[in-house]
Amino acid sequence: MNRISRATGALLGAAVLAVSLTACGGDSLEKGKETSSGGDKGSLVVGAAAFTESKVLAELYAQSLRDAGYSVSVTTVKNRELYEPALEKGEIDVVPEYAATLAEFLNAKANGPKAPEEKPVASGDAKATVEALRKLAEPRGLKVLEVGGAVDQNAFAVSKEFAEKNKLKTLSDLGAAKLKVKIAAGDECAVRPFCAPGLKKTYGIDVTGVDPKGVGTPQAKQAVKDGVDQLVLTTTTDATIDGFGLVFLEDDKHLQNADNVLPVVNAKEAGAPEVAAALDKITKVLTTADLAELNRKVDAERAKPEDVAAAYLKEKGLVGK
Repeated sequence: MNRISRATGALLGAAVLAVSLTACGGDSLEKGKETSSGGDKGSLVVGAAAFTESKVLAELYAQSLRDAGYSVSVTTVKNRELYEPALEKGEIDVVPEYAATLAEFLNAKANGPKAPEEKPVASGDAKATVEALRKLAEPRGLKVLEVGGAVDQNAFAVSKEFAEKNKLKTLSDLGAAKLKVKIAAGDECAVRPFCAPGLKKTYGIDVTGVDPKGVGTPQAKQAVKDGVDQLVLTTTTDATIDGFGLVFLEDDKHLQNADNVLPVVNAKEAGAPEVAAALDKITKVLTTADLAELNRKVDAERAKPEDVAAAYLKEKGLVGK
């Protein structure tokens, strides 16, 4: 599951969870390249999903844990349907996760595939979402560590010219302006509660239609830059919107669920206070803007996730002390 589909497809993913688990049951974990030995506190395996941001976060975690004295390997696993059971079994010890998406994933496992839609546990409140996540995670032998300010969730952007002309800083401003807007997004935006229907219900935005150019694609952003569409659906860690002359509008009424980044560990294998301390250092410092820039360096500059992570940890003074 790539970064964008993760952000926009939580409900759909939960609905097909049972099928996904069956389909993936025989697959094996895809081992990553990075392996380290010699740590005197024991060995840990950090899991990464198969998209840039997860790989960067996994490297941040791994390198911080190595600095704390652990021997750490990084394993890339295709998707959550594979790595979450591996985390429960202790085949993986640590994963970077997203609070709301994991909460609804576990909600579906515990209460059936329709639970995220009929009885959701996640919301726009990060604290409440993490509390709900912990209640679902702990019986499965998982420990949810501290949550930080870095968040990767759906976000909407307009052109700078459009924002300045209409004095727009928030989605509430856009609703109050009574402007007709067409959204450049995936075609599912027309029915997803966090897209067009939610914008209408929560903000009173007059959505006239959806231009199916995809979520956060260059074509979608170009359409808004050119004035063909007025609003584009992307994610908060999209580092390319400035290059298209776009700006985010704040989700000031918290329509989107709180997909804040946080580490989740196998409580038996990686529940030690030293593990939490090493990972909490990153959580406290990492911002959404930092994450977007790290993604940009990998995707646009073709830097390696391990190199990007090493430079960031050194810059922030998080290793080598």
